[in-house]
Amino acid sequence: MSAISLLSQKLDQFPRVHAAHTPTPIDYLDNLSADLGIRLSVKRDDCTGVAFGGNKVRQLEFYLGEALAMKADTLLITGAVQSNFVRTAAAMAARYNLRCHVQLEERVNSSSEHYRRGGNVLLDKLLGATVHSYAVGEDENGADESLDNIAKQLRDEGANPYVIHLGLQHPPTGALGYVAAAIEFASQIDDIEPVHEIIIGSGSALTHIGLLYGLRAIGITIPVTGVCVRRPYAPQLQRVTQRLQELSQMLDLEVPASEIQLTDVALAPGYGVMSDHTRAVIEQTARREGLIVDPTYTGKVMAAVFLESPRLQGKHVLMWHTGGQPAIFAYQDALGY
Repeated sequence: MSAISLLSQKLDQFPRVHAAHTPTPIDYLDNLSADLGIRLSVKRDDCTGVAFGGNKVRQLEFYLGEALAMKADTLLITGAVQSNFVRTAAAMAARYNLRCHVQLEERVNSSSEHYRRGGNVLLDKLLGATVHSYAVGEDENGADESLDNIAKQLRDEGANPYVIHLGLQHPPTGALGYVAAAIEFASQIDDIEPVHEIIIGSGSALTHIGLLYGLRAIGITIPVTGVCVRRPYAPQLQRVTQRLQELSQMLDLEVPASEIQLTDVALAPGYGVMSDHTRAVIEQTARREGLIVDPTYTGKVMAAVFLESPRLQGKHVLMWHTGGQPAIFAYQDALGY
């Protein structure tokens, strides 16, 4: 049995729905390639469909699979005010006839009306989600506990809720979506020139470790560099290492932590806040390629590509676009338009 067949067989053990528009295309960015002196392509996971798409559609295929298997009638999730995960979960809940409760955490100190009401928040409400607030921004355990309390209230009212936890005490189920994405990418690489490095965002780490794990499990050795978008290098490395070990246990095949590559070169000044450089990169990417990247995730990933370009001269780099475009409308004040 081939490595791909074996890995696919392991994935088939987990309940799943199929909602994403896949395979997502790989586009070559001629103008930015000329600007940077590298050969730059982009994997368009902003095109996965379901309410503006993004990487969370792939992850939610497995969460919704579990939810439907347990006959849940309500989906619960927590995330930042402008969370793409929350917005996509609300959309997936609507698609599969589940009620949805979302909890918005105060991770970014912003009083902007655009940030607090526009972008993903507008979509959460449009999609019919019941919105709750959590006053603390960096308290994963507390946010999960608060979500569990909401779930308990719903059970007391006769509902059967399914909770998507983000804390480290819970299995990295969403990473399975990017193990599957690695298999998809393997079917595309013969049609493009050899890729020397993949650069992808690393926040919750599930997209990052799923892709890295999947590629290594099927024998693809392309370096995968995770760009820190929420935590500095050291705590993010600890998180990625733990999550990779947990995924290895789930799929019964070890991928060693020595395969992890991380950079926090574009993180400052912190989660959900742009540096002047990131803002300039967002603008240049839009004006040179017609490609929208967001201030929290993909804008920082592209900013890292720019900053790392001296090291990558002449190489073919693939930036994995994980979506997030609705958030751009929440940052109108910060962008200065």
